[in-house]
This record gives sequence, structure tokens and C-alpha cells, in this order.
Amino acid sequence: MRAPIVAAIAVLSALGGPVPAAAAEPALRTDQFRVVYEAPKNGAHQQLYDDLKSRRVLEKFREFLSFIRLPRILTLKLAGCDGDDNAWYEPEDLTVTVCYEYLEEVQSIAPKSVTPAGVTPESAMLGPLLEVFLHEIGHALFDQLRIPLLGHEEDAADQFAAFVLLHLNRETVRDAMAGVAWMYGQEAKDAKISQSSLANVHGLAGQRFYNTLCLAYGAEPEIFKDLIERKLLPEARAEGCEDEYRQVAYAVKTLMGRYVDLSARDQVLAKGWVGGKLRRKTTTDSQPR
Repeated sequence: MRAPIVAAIAVLSALGGPVPAAAAEPALRTDQFRVVYEAPKNGAHQQLYDDLKSRRVLEKFREFLSFIRLPRILTLKLAGCDGDDNAWYEPEDLTVTVCYEYLEEVQSIAPKSVTPAGVTPESAMLGPLLEVFLHEIGHALFDQLRIPLLGHEEDAADQFAAFVLLHLNRETVRDAMAGVAWMYGQEAKDAKISQSSLANVHGLAGQRFYNTLCLAYGAEPEIFKDLIERKLLPEARAEGCEDEYRQVAYAVKTLMGRYVDLSARDQVLAKGWVGGKLRRKTTTDSQPR
């Protein structure tokens, strides 16, 4: 087979015809996220749709993510999913979809008032909203940027989401991580260990609860020291949490560092807008839900 190929190249060269080159990779650019709010199919989601759209939640999230350099545009979409409380990344059309049903479920398990651990109804919504988009964006980055993974992709997406959340401003990082942990904690209460749950590519809700707490404590032990004081995080696990966080941070920096525009990142994080603009208004300045 080699001789005919060499002969063909020689003929093309003699005739002055160019030898086809491999297709060039698309250039990496910042601000490669676009957002879409699809009108809900279920009328029960209309208020949720109106609230998120009027607050321009996705637009502000897009601004926050603008420092990530991607080869192609990635669309972030809120949509009705015919009763399926789900979220996913679709590689064929480069879209991350989060269902209104998923956010409705998050709202339904949020506390009605501030918990003894300091989880507010607002943080119980804010944290999972950010986390689910970041989790699916993690899948998108692994795909678009061809990031090598050792271990389950779902665990890597969880770690990516937590790592980004832990770089929010001091007030917001506490609220966001508390909200995510609350969601997993509530899901774990009703979870039943079965063959299907053990075989699922996602970790058990209880495992994801402790993984969230551990990364939070490992990254910011002063902010999250009450996790130890309140015995929410077992000391045996807590001893290794700083190393767990360092492992994640090293992986993200090594595998994804070149896809971050450092100047743009510093400008975005300096604004501190996430803490003040993504959270839901309190009952003193908004209509009852």
C-alpha cells in the first residue's frame, strides 16, 4: 500500500498540485458561551422562567465564564423536559441543557427558613443552580479540549464544578457550597441502595455530600471549620481533605491551565458580581414564591 501512496504524492508534486494538509484546529477564544431561555412547556414553570430571565441569571453566568478559552461556541440552555428533572451536555450541537424540572425539584427540597448550619432558602437554590451548569460544562470542556481523565468522568465533573465554586468570593463560596451540600444531603436521606444505584455512573448522593464538604474544607479550612465543630465531616476524612483539594487543583491547573485567559479571569473575579447578583432576592424585596 505504501508504494501507490508515494507515487501519488510524487505525481501531485510534479504537476505542481499541493498535498492536502491536515485540517487546522479552531483558534481558542474567550467569551465562547451563549445562552438560551426556552419558554417552559409546563405552565407551573412560568414563574421560575420569568424570575431567572428577568434577573438575567444566564447572562451573568456567561460573563463569569468568559475567561475560559474554547475552540467552539457552547450554548447554555434552560428548557422544559417533559417531566424529566435532568441536565446534560450534548456534544453533537455543543449545548448544555438544564431542565426547569430539575430546578423545580431543587426548590422543593430547599429549607423554608435558615437552618442551624446556616443554609438559607436562597443558598439552597443558588448553589445547585451554579453546580449543575458547571458540572455539565465540565463534561463539555473534557470533550472540546480533549482532557484526559483517569477515573469516572462524572466524578471529574463534580470536582471541576466544586473547584470553580471554591473560587467565588468569600461570602458566596460559603453559600454556594452549603447549598450544594444541602441538596445532596436531602437526596441521601431518601436514597435506597440498590443494584441500579450502585451501578450508576454517578456517585451515591451520600458520597457526593461528603466529597463536597471535603473539598470545601480542604480549600478553605477557616471558612468551613464549623464542618468539623458540628461533626458534619468526620475527622478521619477531614485529615486528608487538604490533599484531596490539592490533587484536584493540580489536575485542573496542569490539564486546563492553558485554556484560561489569566488577565480576563482576574478582571472577572475582581468584580465579585456572583455574590451580589446571582442570588435570589430575599422575602423583604420580592414577591412570595
